[in-house]
Amino acid sequence: MKYYIIAGEASGDLHGSNLMKGLNQADSEADFRFWGGDLMVVQGGVMVKHYKETAFMGFWEVFKNFGTVRKNLKICKQDILDYAPDVVILIDYPGFNFRIAEFAHNKGLKVFYYIAPKVWAWKESRVKRLQKFVDKLFIIFPFEVDYFKKWGIEAYYAGNPLIDLIEDRMKNKVPFLQFVKHNKLDNKPIVALLAGSRKQEVSYILPRLVELSKYYPDYQFVVAGAPSLDKSLYQKYLSGTDVKYVHNKAYELMMHATAAVVASGTATLEALLFNVPQVVCYGGNELSYWIAKIFVKIKYVSLVNIIAEREVVFELIQHDMALVNIKNELDALLPGGEKREKMLKNYDEIRIMLGEPGASYLVAQNIVNELIKQL
Repeated sequence: MKYYIIAGEASGDLHGSNLMKGLNQADSEADFRFWGGDLMVVQGGVMVKHYKETAFMGFWEVFKNFGTVRKNLKICKQDILDYAPDVVILIDYPGFNFRIAEFAHNKGLKVFYYIAPKVWAWKESRVKRLQKFVDKLFIIFPFEVDYFKKWGIEAYYAGNPLIDLIEDRMKNKVPFLQFVKHNKLDNKPIVALLAGSRKQEVSYILPRLVELSKYYPDYQFVVAGAPSLDKSLYQKYLSGTDVKYVHNKAYELMMHATAAVVASGTATLEALLFNVPQVVCYGGNELSYWIAKIFVKIKYVSLVNIIAEREVVFELIQHDMALVNIKNELDALLPGGEKREKMLKNYDEIRIMLGEPGASYLVAQNIVNELIKQL
């Protein structure tokens, strides 16, 4: 069958690649055309646009790039019609994908949504679009089952696909000394710095993180460069410091990290699954921040806390993301710190909540079964 898949950012590329891997297993004749990234390319098919051309973060950034977004929508709609897929699969990225959902539905195409937009966080009215334009919703967080049920949507939950991905990566874990030698690091314990996957995030968050290293001479601080961003963006903040850099090796870095400072997003859940104690930081354009403050209705920003429905990791948002606050939290998470063992114990409880391995294949098999019913 023919699958048209749309992922608009790094996390979508990650989940999209897992799903495509499952679809290749469930459907020997799977044919893909997609918007995504390098991880999806590995699974085969034709990439129409890379997410680095489409990922705009925050209200102001989207507004500034509205012409590009509108052009991309036009290209995408025509490309879908030309490809004539058996199903359009949308992965998160709601601003763009809701418009495509409406278009594809009105053209009589089957529309599946994988990884629900976070309507439980803000813009809850968007649930009506899921009801109207999406034929089946696939979710990756356990609390979403009851949330969507109250809206009359029977969402399919099979566990979180990150569990499978990280288990696979851990099988190929290299020894610490081999990792640091290959990446020109030293033998000190590592504190990982994950400052986001978008230029706007990195530009706001990273300058505040690099200052940490001077307080911890017994540790090395290492930035995980996002695959879609050029090293030069990081270098202007790292120049003159002893903070080190690795490109596109966030997982390898977290395998060996003693602790991490993490920008809110998928990386917070990844740090949990790698069992790395973390401080969560987040911030950006001031206008976007204040608009979000008005409309976002959830108590927490990190996936770890949202899933747990309580504070497991400490969050420092926008103006609270001061060096002294980050340092105080990091002190508590390093070996011997007062919060370290409690956080690791809470991690164990959340892993149980996330479910068993095999989510990507189970979702893929369900998608194939749903399509076969329509034949």
